Amino acid sequence: MKQTFYSNGKLLITGEYLVLDGAKAFALPTKLGQNLIIEKGPKKEIIWKSYDADKSIWFEDSISFSDILNERNSESESVKSTLIAILHEAFILNPDFITLSEGYAITTELGFPKSWGLGTSSTLINNIAQWLQIDAFTLLKNSFGGSGYDIACAQNDTPILYHLEQGKPIVEKVIFNPIFTENIYFVYLNKKQSSKNAIASYNINKKNNLARTIVLNDKTTFEVLKATTLKSFALAIEKHEAEMSIILEMQTVKESLFPDFNGVVKSLGAWGGDFVMAITTENPNEYFASKGFGTIIPYGEMILS
Repeated sequence: MKQTFYSNGKLLITGEYLVLDGAKAFALPTKLGQNLIIEKGPKKEIIWKSYDADKSIWFEDSISFSDILNERNSESESVKSTLIAILHEAFILNPDFITLSEGYAITTELGFPKSWGLGTSSTLINNIAQWLQIDAFTLLKNSFGGSGYDIACAQNDTPILYHLEQGKPIVEKVIFNPIFTENIYFVYLNKKQSSKNAIASYNINKKNNLARTIVLNDKTTFEVLKATTLKSFALAIEKHEAEMSIILEMQTVKESLFPDFNGVVKSLGAWGGDFVMAITTENPNEYFASKGFGTIIPYGEMILS
């Protein structure tokens, strides 16, 4: 019998990096996500096939049950070794999917291009957790690590406010539907940023006054969330970007790439890669295209509402 599971992609609007230390993060689930399709198979193995958004296969391999049990794979940091690590942790949480099965044919289908950074890993982890009826946050913590805001987006169809309290995820559904969403765009920088590397850099650079920084972040996050005008929203976003620039000791994306842009540009998630958010009263397509960035998606096309 075929089973299909689905999870939403994600964009982190505020609280990047600081969410790891308990700050409140405002995040939006995307209209595009990932499917996981489970079918029975033979030979005590998983035949795995992963499709990108254009229907091309980006990963295909077989994984033996014994490799999952022993987390055995010689290749480091490969797709296969990462999958084995996730499935091994899933086995610890629910052994039945291995001990009571003959095998599987598993297919994943991305709704967004893999390179976009909208949550290829988080949607997979949440889908596996749904399939095996285990806690997705625990599976993430034991395999990839991270704050878990992306898992919260995978599970929710509305904007969320997210934070960690003594290491436990707290998810609050919030309303965010201002009239100025028509002035918000998401621009793909065509540069994949490693979350692991970015988090390592943050841990090195974060200052001793972290508690004060988190208080500032939470105040700005609420300003963003409660903004009723485009101007107040843009000012709050700009303030957040300036605060993070100081912590990370990095230029803002507007300073480094778009200094002449008539509006506000904010990094989303790991600085320097994936998507940025642009806020402007003008159509920004021509501007970003002239800079070499051709993927510009309006808010209404990207975000679940």
